[in-house]
Amino acid sequence: MKMLSAEEIVARARGDLRLGAPVVVIDGESAAAVVAAEALRAERLADMRALGPLDLAVTRRRAEILKARAYDGDMARIALPESFGLREILAAADPALALSAPMAGPFIARREGGAAAQRMALKLAKSARLLPAIVAAPMAAEAARRLAAEAGLTIVEAAMMAPAEAAGIDLSLVSAARVPLSYAEDARVLVWRPASGEEEHYAIEIGAPDRAKPVLARLHSACFTGDLIGSLKCDCGPQLRAALTQIGAEGAGVLLYLNQEGRGIGLANKMRAYFLQDEGFDTVEANHRLGFEDDERDFRLGTEILKRMGFSGVRLMTNNPGKVAAMEAAGLAVAERVPLIVGHTAHNVEYLATKARKSGHLL
Repeated sequence: MKMLSAEEIVARARGDLRLGAPVVVIDGESAAAVVAAEALRAERLADMRALGPLDLAVTRRRAEILKARAYDGDMARIALPESFGLREILAAADPALALSAPMAGPFIARREGGAAAQRMALKLAKSARLLPAIVAAPMAAEAARRLAAEAGLTIVEAAMMAPAEAAGIDLSLVSAARVPLSYAEDARVLVWRPASGEEEHYAIEIGAPDRAKPVLARLHSACFTGDLIGSLKCDCGPQLRAALTQIGAEGAGVLLYLNQEGRGIGLANKMRAYFLQDEGFDTVEANHRLGFEDDERDFRLGTEILKRMGFSGVRLMTNNPGKVAAMEAAGLAVAERVPLIVGHTAHNVEYLATKARKSGHLL
């Protein structure tokens, strides 16, 4: 039997982190056993402490909130005091908890040693839709391999990361069927599965779009709250329905429904961001306090699906110039930006204003 591929090993590591199981990450001589902070349990913390001094690895965004120096540039390795238990670690990782359980401090970041392994672990946590906060036990690469062999832990090598990331946009069409819609009876749904094993994405094709012309299309990121339960905090649901209505009226087009909830951070983290918004932070500030960037989505997914469907150009339904630039950079010509300004409510005034002011949306 052949060895597992890089994408299979990385997919297994993501699952392990979500379960609260340790993973070994190795980049050259930089290595560590790591556990996702939010999935940490008391018995696992005791196991980790037995390996030696621990770090809490966080992104630069979260380090700024904790007032810890990001000596590693895009991240910080905070030395975890022996006195820190689960409560203190979780409060340091999750700002929603920190508001009800004030954080201990000060937080002292390490300067010495390499951070490459911890940086890999943070990428894995993000791709698993977990908070980007990792409890790490640094060790030599040889010791890390021994530990993995003895404890049956997944090992992720640095060389595996690039193939696994590429597999995220290597999509296969796994099923398709006709689905008459209230917006247009001549419609079908196509399901696209990434080779990485991550969430599937959907294309709703209405009519028979001419592949020789730019197709009227929308890249719509999944929004459980706006699309399914009618949340008034965003404009996603009205945008979804308006886009389908317009495509149906024209008789041909494609709506891509991409499973990148909460601008790519996942529903659980989006709810954490909503909690912070209720405490007075805007949508961008909330993401930063969680340790994420403004937008963690990968628009190459939509570009790749459209290419595989045979399109080389689009009339893109969006208010986001960044989405236009990302699609063009990925090799799909945007012939026209079609505005989609709907869904303004008394509950999302500040949200939309922040998108315009900080994210450049044309609203």
